[in-house]
Amino acid sequence: MIEIRKGKLSDIENIVELQLQMAHETEGLQLDKKTVTKGVYGVFQQPARGAYWVAEEKDKILAVFLAIPEWSDWRNATVMWIHSLYVIPQARKKGVFSKMFRNLKKQVEQSPELAGLRLYVDKQNEPAQKVYEKLGMNKHHYELYEWLK
Repeated sequence: MIEIRKGKLSDIENIVELQLQMAHETEGLQLDKKTVTKGVYGVFQQPARGAYWVAEEKDKILAVFLAIPEWSDWRNATVMWIHSLYVIPQARKKGVFSKMFRNLKKQVEQSPELAGLRLYVDKQNEPAQKVYEKLGMNKHHYELYEWLK
């Protein structure tokens, strides 16, 4: 049975490993483990930054994402960004992310302080885009631009 729960301090090592795998698989990046560990730990040190959610089965983490709050003055409410999403290869196409998404969506639906969910996806990651569209998300409103140091 797959359990969806908030990440705990004891999950940090697993979350870091999944983040390193995700960066390598999706963008060909070899991230610095020490930096990622500090970054993941930083979320637990300052909960206003967000919260990790994990899908776990038999004490094994199958998937993780970071839910990050963004204030929307237009909506007078917070929009949650799904960030740093990774599902291990063995757990893909088994509804793991769908279950995680529905869990977070239910929280948004039940909270007057929350307005919705957003995420970004690589333009070439068509399998992921199909999953998001099946869950009722769309890409009708915005394009993402960025500048990174």
